[in-house]
Amino acid sequence: MDNAYFDAMEAKIPQGRARTRYAPSPTGYMHVGNLRTALYTWLIARSQGGTFILRIEDTDRGRLVEGAEDAIYRTLSECGLVHDEGPDIGGPVAPYIQSERRETYGKYAKRLVELGHAYYCFCEKTESEEDAGDFNRAADPCRALSPQEVQAKLDAGAPYVIRQKIPETGTTTFHDAIFGDITVENATLDDQVLLKRDGLPTYNFANVIDDHLMGITHVVRGSEYLSSAPKYDLLYQSFGWSVPTYVHCSPVMRDQHNKMSKRYGDPSYEDLRAQGYLTEAILNYVALLGWSPRGEQAEKEVFSLAELAEAFDLGGLSKSPAIFDIDKLTHFNALYLRAMTPEDFHKAAEPYVRQGIANAALDTRAIAELLQARCERLTEIPEKVSFFASLPEYEKDLFTNKKSKTNEEVSKAMLDAVIPALEALESWDQDAIHDCLADLAARLEVKNATIMWPVRIAAAGQAVTPGGAIEICRILGREETLRRLRLGREKLA
Repeated sequence: MDNAYFDAMEAKIPQGRARTRYAPSPTGYMHVGNLRTALYTWLIARSQGGTFILRIEDTDRGRLVEGAEDAIYRTLSECGLVHDEGPDIGGPVAPYIQSERRETYGKYAKRLVELGHAYYCFCEKTESEEDAGDFNRAADPCRALSPQEVQAKLDAGAPYVIRQKIPETGTTTFHDAIFGDITVENATLDDQVLLKRDGLPTYNFANVIDDHLMGITHVVRGSEYLSSAPKYDLLYQSFGWSVPTYVHCSPVMRDQHNKMSKRYGDPSYEDLRAQGYLTEAILNYVALLGWSPRGEQAEKEVFSLAELAEAFDLGGLSKSPAIFDIDKLTHFNALYLRAMTPEDFHKAAEPYVRQGIANAALDTRAIAELLQARCERLTEIPEKVSFFASLPEYEKDLFTNKKSKTNEEVSKAMLDAVIPALEALESWDQDAIHDCLADLAARLEVKNATIMWPVRIAAAGQAVTPGGAIEICRILGREETLRRLRLGREKLA
């Protein structure tokens, strides 16, 4: 084969700084493990002043899901994981979609045959050409075919795959940034398929070819690929290429025994967003699923994306599986909600407030002020504020509260005093309502809580509310507040 093609491909490879790639298959939404891989890959590039590449791996055509590729772009964009090269923006080693690189894989597979490290296999198709199946190297007659026999079969149009020719003896040692040196016996490795009958590469082969031709310096993937790494190393060696830094991340688990999986209902990134979690909180938590900051920031938990890029280093990655704890994520989310500016929180909360309250006259900003310190997930908001839209049915025993020193008789007396006092208010604002109720409590010689509790129950119809009696009355307005207080008084007649 003409070396000019391969020389030209080598000449295009960028050199000189870190280059990482996130290479998803468009087969579904981005689950937590995928998001972590994308995040770590982006962080390696950014922490080293390098280049982050998006590559779409779509050679397994039977598993492609419509809309999944759009979800990849959308998720990366929302998360701020901006890529420097990719299918949508191009770059020096385009194309960045594997199905558009078909000719390249065929040339390199045949090149490997010429080099003696691969061979044509005409045996009957295994169940999945992406895997070796039950392939037995010793029993395969194709491995020993002469060049003349191979050519005869090719001339006759016999269907074939191209398999990697693994050395029959010896060992292969590869190095991983997390797990260190790992050595395997070559006899335990199968002659994996590199090029399928349809001319498309397998996942394993396409990865090696693309990673080299794109100048990838760090390959981040799940630890389930550790078993394939020796074969990757042998491919690099067969071509005479340098091996990138492997970073095999331990799995994200749902419990001590089971990996997270969409099939078991474990959440994807989009599921978590739909459940009311902020993107920033998700990223922060996901970053800590298998990585810990070191040095001066060892005790720090809350990081912005920029701070993660500054603090991230490979030495902080753990060999141990990480357990996804939804309660811990909720804790992070609450921290992020409370840290938002009032304006930003209102912007995030308003759609959820409107889900619970259709009345446009009610002030969503005032409601958001009550919620910010009392909300862990945005999806809690509609239920928390629904009493503003309509007074729920409630039992009169809610008026009894030991801490506030109220019972039905006391509450009735308090409402009898409160209703005319509020009716007489000249202005309906926070200070006026507060002063009215506080002065009334002083005249009646009761604690403020003894008045506030029956007012809150009558105004909201529930014991737990965002905000107290004064805030609720202010937001409801004079007319609606008094209507509800009179209804509450009627319950106690």
